[in-house]
Amino acid sequence: MAGRKTTPLKDFSLGSHRCSVDLRLEKLSMVPFFEDLEKEELTAINQQFSAAHHQAEETIYHQDERATMLRVVVHGAVKLVRHTMDGKDVLLDMLQPGEYFGNLSNTGRAIYSETARAQTDVCILSIRMSDFRSLLNDYPKVAVAVLDITADRLQSSQEKIRHLTTLTVKKRIAHILVMLSEKFGEQSTYGLLLQLPLSRKDLADMAGTSSETASRIMSDFQDHDIIKTGRQWVAISNMNRLADIAKE
Repeated sequence: MAGRKTTPLKDFSLGSHRCSVDLRLEKLSMVPFFEDLEKEELTAINQQFSAAHHQAEETIYHQDERATMLRVVVHGAVKLVRHTMDGKDVLLDMLQPGEYFGNLSNTGRAIYSETARAQTDVCILSIRMSDFRSLLNDYPKVAVAVLDITADRLQSSQEKIRHLTTLTVKKRIAHILVMLSEKFGEQSTYGLLLQLPLSRKDLADMAGTSSETASRIMSDFQDHDIIKTGRQWVAISNMNRLADIAKE
């Protein structure tokens, strides 16, 4: 009897070492508004963050809840989902270690504009907004960086809306795969393997289409040797062609 094929994805399960101090400092230094700080400054800031573990598919916070925390991914992947008025879910982004999410507002009246869920087992660092505002007072260069990053995020959100409203579904999915490859791609015998579980529904929710349409397009990409796929994994075997489709 043939052996059962296993996923090529690495094991994302959490061990006791996953939120070590060294790893926390490494990932905090990757956050855009902390990247210019000295190690001593990061060490002090790290002490104001608390760590929490979440299992895959566990909700970290819900859309429309009062936004009280800023969070940083240390291990695993997090997905941000927005629920629309017509009952659909739109997958806004998937976050890798070193990326932040939650609230950057200076007011105490903000709410989360999306639901955050663990895509894999994750370790998350969190800081209350009242404590983060104190950090902005203590580190003015962090405050300036936050202003710049907020403007950049607004522009990025507008670009995502443009993609959803003007590009064909095939172009959208190609663009999404290129974007995910830049964040999660890892060279393997399968090609550039996206190191995160990725279902057809995830792709459909990011592209604003149905799972059936996403499956059809992914099958077409596979038939043309652009990608290889398996159960919740994708590897890109012809990045140039995929990038061309995204731009066509």
